[in-house]
Order: sequence, then structure tokens, then C-alpha cells
Amino acid sequence: MSEIFGNTQERRWYIIQTYSGYENKVKANLEQRIATMGMEDRIFRVLVPVEEKVYVKEGKTKRIRRKIFPSYVLVDMMLEDQSWYVVRHTPGVTGFVGSGNHPIPLTPREVDEIMSKLSKEAKPKVEVDYSVGDMVQVKTGPFAGQAGPVTEIDRDKGKIKFTATVFGRETDVEADYTELEKI
Repeated sequence: MSEIFGNTQERRWYIIQTYSGYENKVKANLEQRIATMGMEDRIFRVLVPVEEKVYVKEGKTKRIRRKIFPSYVLVDMMLEDQSWYVVRHTPGVTGFVGSGNHPIPLTPREVDEIMSKLSKEAKPKVEVDYSVGDMVQVKTGPFAGQAGPVTEIDRDKGKIKFTATVFGRETDVEADYTELEKI
């Protein structure tokens, strides 16, 4: 095989395209090929980025893990002829992202952004079926039984503000989305 990429010895993240729905299978196949072909010193990590979302509908909470980049897998590797061949000829891989036969690595900033989304501290995104103006009632906690219209939704924190009557006065109350139900 001719020296297409040379021997740069530079470790970078690359994106490979896969058949739709085959991302995890490609990851498993590639990890197996890396081990059996002794490429651990050139291909370091294979990653299918996923994020967790929390959906709240009719008072029920459902957690879903979904792929951030469907049909793509990230590979941390040193790009050279042999490592390119191992990745490119893995079943389910349709090619590298780049121009022609020249894969383009992710920039350090792009890698940082992706890794921050995947970090253990990253909170799942909350999708609620409440809208400003909807009438809600508190199911649990100190305000159980209180009801009122939604005035504000904070999706990042999973909190909802609504107006309730407390001691004869209208008061803004903040509650966790799991404590509320639509009425």
C-alpha cells in the first residue's frame, strides 16, 4: 500500500460515517478489529456520543438516551495508512468525514464541546409538555393541592413557576416538574 497519510504520529479525533442505526455495531466491530489486529497503539478510543433527555408528559417522567450524531462514530487515532485501512474496512463504515480520501480531524474546540456534553456532570435535558398559561396543580410537597397558571418554565433546571393563592394572596411558586400535574 502506498504511503497516503505518512506516519504523522499525531493523535486526533476523526468522524466516521456509518449506516443508519449501525453506530453501536460499528463501535463493537471496530473495537474487536483494533484488538485482533494489534492497533491499540494507533487507535485509542471509539465513541458513539449519546445524551440523556427527560420527557415529562401528563405527570409521568420518561428518560431516553439518544445519539447526538446519528449515523456517525468518533474515533481517537493517529491517522496513517494502516490505521485508516482498519477503520475504513470495518463492516458498516461508509467512510471518513472529509474531502475525498483526506479525513479532516475535529478541532480541539469541537472535541471539548462534545466531551462537555458527555461528561458525567452534564444534566439531562428536560422536555416538558407544559406551556405558559397552562393550569397546574402540585401533587406533593408543602404546596400539595395548590393550583394556578404557569408563568415561567426553566427547562435547564426542570423547574416551573406558577401563580398560587397562599394565605389569601397571589404568590409565585416554583416547583420541580415532577411535583406537578396539568389540570
